[in-house]
Amino acid sequence: MSARLLAACVPFLLAGCISLDPHYDRPTAPVSGQLPAGEAYASLKGIQGNNYRDIDWQQYILDARLRQVVAMALDSSRDLREAVASVKSARAQYGEERSYLFPTINAGLSGTRSRSLSSNGSGNQTALTSSYEGDASTSSFELDLFGKNQSLTREQYETWLGTVEGARSTRLTVLYNTVDYWLTLAADKSNLVIAKETAESARQSMEVTQTQLRHGTASMVDVSSAATTYHSALADVAKYQTSVAQDKNALDLVVGRAVPDNLIPENIDAVANAFKEIPAGISSDVLLNRPDVLEAEHNLKSANASIGAARANFFPSISLTASGGAASSDLSSLFKHGAGVWSFSPSISLPIFTGGYNISQLNYTKAQKEYYVAAYEKSVQTAFQEVADALARRGTINDQLTAQKNNTKASEEYYRLADLRYRNGVDTWLNVLDAQRTLYTARTSLVSVQQEYYNNLITLYKVMGGGTALKEKTAELQQ
Repeated sequence: MSARLLAACVPFLLAGCISLDPHYDRPTAPVSGQLPAGEAYASLKGIQGNNYRDIDWQQYILDARLRQVVAMALDSSRDLREAVASVKSARAQYGEERSYLFPTINAGLSGTRSRSLSSNGSGNQTALTSSYEGDASTSSFELDLFGKNQSLTREQYETWLGTVEGARSTRLTVLYNTVDYWLTLAADKSNLVIAKETAESARQSMEVTQTQLRHGTASMVDVSSAATTYHSALADVAKYQTSVAQDKNALDLVVGRAVPDNLIPENIDAVANAFKEIPAGISSDVLLNRPDVLEAEHNLKSANASIGAARANFFPSISLTASGGAASSDLSSLFKHGAGVWSFSPSISLPIFTGGYNISQLNYTKAQKEYYVAAYEKSVQTAFQEVADALARRGTINDQLTAQKNNTKASEEYYRLADLRYRNGVDTWLNVLDAQRTLYTARTSLVSVQQEYYNNLITLYKVMGGGTALKEKTAELQQ
């Protein structure tokens, strides 16, 4: 019995191997670790950046309605479902590749019963013979002496981890897009209100000029100018009505289902204090731990392992076929008194001429590694640029928002005084028209800057690779 056990276990005993993978070193980040210089970053000097990956998105987003919308998106987004399916597929492929590291063991039981006729002087005789055999066997198991299967397994493993990071990146993108569309909807609802208020004000001004025309204190030019402003405002009302409807459709699409009306902000002012204010800065930890950068690094490691597999093609491959069991002419005594049987059939194959395939395959894997090195470095550079852009906006947005608020207040006062002077016959209609247009532009510009302010906060969260909750959610896929 020991001989049969040895024959079945030989593949395990000989499965030790070496690795022909090149030594892996993470490429040096081709960016500066310091905050870019310039006036846009002056207000950020001396601020120690926080690690956004340690900040849960539920803690970062303070608005209760927006938190519900984001939760709906993370649960229902079809983009996320596609990403999760890709992770599951990559994990299954890794398990399939890993199975080649182990022999396939099959158990079999066979029996044969035959009858033969023989003639002698006294007549024909019938003879019955029986034979039974039970065994365990492994067939054509390739010993991984030069690490080919190990390299292929590492290649698939890194590919799987890359899809996990890709899923994290997709989650961040879905979160960002959800908030972005939610903010855009709030901004366009504010613009719609402004357009309606401007149209109503223009209608009243037009009626005033028509009355003054009848009394001879205004001209047709004043009436025509007032009508132009009124109809222009009506056109903007129609435009923003369309925008609000389209924004809602876009929000429903990114969330994956219809967002209830009670979770939609009334206007941009209702978004105040929707996000947590957190100091931010550039650091190598931020850049190298973004999910898209980690995905690029896993792809690079996968390419590195594929070189080891290509190198192993130049060495001999050894395959084993072994079996061990028992044979008996009586089925009832097969596993009690049966005769032991075993077989061991090793084979070796040495590549001599492949028409240049192995060399070409090796050159291809090396070129692929060069490609993924460049892709990794580009992902780091892109991360640096995105973070630097977000910080540049962070360093100036407060000043712009304050200035725009003051500009809007001044425009409101300018319009109030111009309208009052016109109604009392002190000033011309042209000054009122100019003040009205100035106020309209100032109010819509303020809405735009407010939207940028809030959008910058969620942009920082995204480009910093934030969210332990997002990380933990995708980590479930690795279990």
